[in-house]
Amino acid sequence: MPENSDLTQSKSVQDFLKAIYGLQQQSERVSTNALAEVLKIAAPSVTDMAQRLVAAGLVDYEKYRGVRLTDEGERIALKIVRRHRLIELYLVRELGYELREVHAEAENLEHAVSDHFIEAVARKLNDPDLDPHGDPIPTAEGKVEERSLHPLSEWPVHTAASVSRFKTDNQEMLQHILDRGFRLDSEVEVLTRDPFDGPITALVDGKQRTVGHNVAECILVEGRND
Repeated sequence: MPENSDLTQSKSVQDFLKAIYGLQQQSERVSTNALAEVLKIAAPSVTDMAQRLVAAGLVDYEKYRGVRLTDEGERIALKIVRRHRLIELYLVRELGYELREVHAEAENLEHAVSDHFIEAVARKLNDPDLDPHGDPIPTAEGKVEERSLHPLSEWPVHTAASVSRFKTDNQEMLQHILDRGFRLDSEVEVLTRDPFDGPITALVDGKQRTVGHNVAECILVEGRND
């Protein structure tokens, strides 16, 4: 279908496709209940939207099996993801926003700016690979860098790693992580991990820090030599 159609320019449609893309990183098909929770809408509304987008060739929907993006749906979703992540990085790097502030701002701006504006931002930032959370920024052609990252909650003890991504948009969680001394590219080593999802103690840039299991799940790391 033409990209400039009214349907694909709709904020609700773009948000829907982007939400499917995000959830598909965990499973091939996405349940309507999972989408309803992310989008904060009723499950019947998710079903109605899914059926509309099936007719437009943007999603594949099967009752009781959920939805997945078609190639065209994924292309549009990646375009919106690219917009969102470039805007976040621009806000942090050029306008001095705090990390906890950028997600909500980018959610609004990603629908309001033009393709020309986004590509100007990309040039201004020297075509970056990662946003300020460590998420990969899709290229203009829709390609996404693949990385092997692991939650700090599962990283082996006494093994050097680098902080590579913060897997949360929650403002309070992000600030808590930053307050504990974690930054992208921080050098980290798990010292102890309490059983039964207990707290984790780690060296972060040489300083001992303790975080809860749920927090450690949101801190993704990779080996120093990866």
